[in-house]
Amino acid sequence: MKRFVGFNPRTIIISIVSILCFSSGLYAQTFGGIRGTVYDKDFEVPLVNAQVLIAQTSEKAMTSDEGSYYFGQVEPGTYTLVFSKDSYTQQIASDVVVYPGQITNVNISLAGEFIEREEFIVQDLELGGSSEIGLLNLKMESSSILDSISSDFMSKGGYSDAASALQAVSGATVQDGKYAIIRGLSDRYVNSQLNGVRLPTADEDIRAVQLDQYPSALVESIQVSKTFTPDQQGDASGGAVNVITKGIPEETIFDFSAQTGFNSQSTGSNDYLTYNGGGVDFWGIDDGSRDIHSGSLGQSWTGAVGVTRDKAPLDYKWSLSGGGKYELDNGATIGGFGSFFYEQNSSFFDGGIDDKYWVEDPGEAMTPQYSSNNSPEQDEFYTSLFDITQGSEEVKWGTLGTLGFDIENHSLSLLYVYTRSAKDVATLAEDTRGKASLHKYWPEFYGPEFDNYDRHDPCHPANIARDAAPYLRTHTLEYTERTTQSIQLKGKHTPFELDYSFRDWFTLLPPELDWGISFNSSTLYQPDKRQFGEKWWASYYNRVYDLTGRDPILPELYRPFKPPNINLGNLQRIWKDISEDSDQYTFNLKVPFEQWNQEEGYLKVGIFNDSVKRKYDLDS
Repeated sequence: MKRFVGFNPRTIIISIVSILCFSSGLYAQTFGGIRGTVYDKDFEVPLVNAQVLIAQTSEKAMTSDEGSYYFGQVEPGTYTLVFSKDSYTQQIASDVVVYPGQITNVNISLAGEFIEREEFIVQDLELGGSSEIGLLNLKMESSSILDSISSDFMSKGGYSDAASALQAVSGATVQDGKYAIIRGLSDRYVNSQLNGVRLPTADEDIRAVQLDQYPSALVESIQVSKTFTPDQQGDASGGAVNVITKGIPEETIFDFSAQTGFNSQSTGSNDYLTYNGGGVDFWGIDDGSRDIHSGSLGQSWTGAVGVTRDKAPLDYKWSLSGGGKYELDNGATIGGFGSFFYEQNSSFFDGGIDDKYWVEDPGEAMTPQYSSNNSPEQDEFYTSLFDITQGSEEVKWGTLGTLGFDIENHSLSLLYVYTRSAKDVATLAEDTRGKASLHKYWPEFYGPEFDNYDRHDPCHPANIARDAAPYLRTHTLEYTERTTQSIQLKGKHTPFELDYSFRDWFTLLPPELDWGISFNSSTLYQPDKRQFGEKWWASYYNRVYDLTGRDPILPELYRPFKPPNINLGNLQRIWKDISEDSDQYTFNLKVPFEQWNQEEGYLKVGIFNDSVKRKYDLDS
C-alpha cells in the first residue's frame, strides 16, 4: 500500500518567509556598531571633520557638524580607535569592545597641538607698537594668546577704522561692520578697551562697543587677547579687543593727508535716495529741526515723511597730526602729540531684495508670507516681496591729544580722545511683485486670467480684486548721532631699589607701581526716525457703478498701510537718547623676582573700580 503526503502551498510560503526572517535576524545580531562625539578639549565644543580610524579594519569616518561619528556593521570583537585632526594631538582609544546587536559609545576630546622649539636668543630692541616687529615682540612676552595688527599694516591694507582692520586678525570677525566677535563668541563674552580702559557703550540692545568709531588715523595698534587672564574683567572670558591710540613720537613729526573716493553707484548720480530736509551737517550736529514737535495733533510736521531723489554727496577725508619730544636739562623728557581727522562718505544701492516665504501646511510648496489678518481665499491680504532702495550719508570726525612726562623711575601721561559721527539713512521698500504672482502661488483661488498683469488696465481681474496683494510702499528715514569721549591719566613708578635674596632660592627685584584714572562716555542721539506706509490701488472697472449709470472707472489712489514695525496707524516718529558714563580707577603693585634657576617671574596685586551710569529715553 502506498501512502501519499499532500503539500499545502500556503504552508510552504509561510515557512520560507519565517526562515528568511529568522536568518536575517541572526545575521543582524552577528554585527554591532560604534558611535560617539569628538570634542575640542580646550573649549568643550564639538569638533567638525575630525577623522576616526578603526586600526584593525582600516575603516574611516569623519565627524559631522555636531562632532558625531558612526560605524555600522562592525563584527564583534575588541578594537582600537585612532582620533586625529590637523593642529590637534592624536588620541587613541584601545580595548573598545563591540557586542553582537549592540552599539558601543566612545566619546573623546582632542587637545590643541603646540610645538616646542629649541631656545633662541634675539637682541633686545626698543620697538614701538606701530610696527609689525614690535607687535611680534609683544606677543612673545604676553602670558596670553595674543594677536595684533599695527598701524603700518592698517595703512597698507587700506583699513579705515578699527572695526574693518579687526577682520585681518585670525580668530576675530566683525558683526554688522561694528562689533567684535572673538572665536565665534558673542559680545556678551568680549570686552572692548581703549589703551586698556574698558569702554562704555550707548547701544540699546547689546553690551558691545561700536569699533567703527575709531579711525585708523588715531590707532597705533589693535591687540586681541583670545584667552582670559586674571587682570581682565569677567566679560572678557571669551576675549578682549584693546585699541591702542597713537603715542608721543620719538622725533618731531608733522603729517597731513587727504583723499577723495569714487563710488560707481552713487558718485555724480542725480538719482540718489534721500528726503527733503535730509542729509548731515558738516560737523555732524543737528540744527534742532528734528526735535520733538509740540504743536497740535493734525498739523503738518516739519520735514518730510517720504523719500525723494537728489544729487549724491561727495566722498572725501583728511587728517592732520604732529608732535615730538624735548629733553630737559635735568634729564627729564616732556612730549606731546595731537591729531585731527575728518571723513565724509556715502553709499547707495538699488534693486535689493527682501522676500519672505513660508510653508502654511507640511508638505505644501512655499508661498509668499502674508502679513494681514485675512488670507488669499478672502481676496484681501498683503504679501512680503519687497524691492529695496537705500541711500546712506555719514560724516565722522574726531581728535586725539596726549602729553607725557618722564624722569628717572617715574612717568606720567594724559590722554584725551573725542569722536563724533552722524549718519542719515533713507530706505524705500516696495512690494510690486505680489499682485503679479496671484495665479502662480494660489491657483486654487486665482485662475490663469490673473496672469500677464497690467496695472494700467482697469478691467484686469487683478485690479478688480484691489485688496488682493496690492502694491505696498514703506519709507524709513533714520538720522543718528554718536559720540565717544575718554580722558585718561596714568602713572608708572619704580619707587625704590630692592635687592633681597632668600637662601639663594629667589631674589626680589625692584617693585613696579602703576595707577590710572579715566572718565569715559558714550552717547547715541537719534532725534529722528520716521516710518511711513502706504498701499496703492490701480484704477479698476466697477460693474455695479456701470449698471446704475455712474462712472464705472474708479481712479487710482493711495491708501494708508500699517507696516508690521509700526504700533499705531501708518505713520510713526521716534526720538531716542541713550548715554553711558563710566569712571574707572586702577592701582597695581608688581613685585618681580628671579628664581633659583635664573628664570624670572612676578607677583602682581591690584585694586580696580568701575562705576557705570546709563540713561535711556525713548519717545514716540
